[in-house]
Amino acid sequence: MRGKILFVTGLAAGYVLGTRAGRQRYEQIKSGWLSVWNAAPVQNQVEKVETFAKARISEVPGFLLVGVKKIAAAIAPAEPAPAEPAAKPAAAASPAKKTSAAKPAAKKSAAKPAAKKSAGAKKSATNE
Repeated sequence: MRGKILFVTGLAAGYVLGTRAGRQRYEQIKSGWLSVWNAAPVQNQVEKVETFAKARISEVPGFLLVGVKKIAAAIAPAEPAPAEPAAKPAAAASPAKKTSAAKPAAKKSAAKPAAKKSAGAKKSATNE
């Protein structure tokens, strides 16, 4: 329903702004719109919306804060990384273990080499 209302409003605004009928047609459209806008049922609904908005405006900062906290929690790491010391003395360090950094043998490609065409197949393909 909201989409339809926005569509009709956009259509009306486009017509008013794009009309070539001149000032007289603009005034006619404007007076029609004002008569609808100033109608009692429309003004009753406008008043309800204003009252609702005024009642809920105090809740907006709370909702924004909760949303920002959620975003910050999603972006920031769960635990901050510990700060590393500026320099480690070499003598104080425990003896380093020498680990072999042997990489596992590379696996052979599973792809088979392309089959070679026979000389006869190449000639027949070029003759076509």
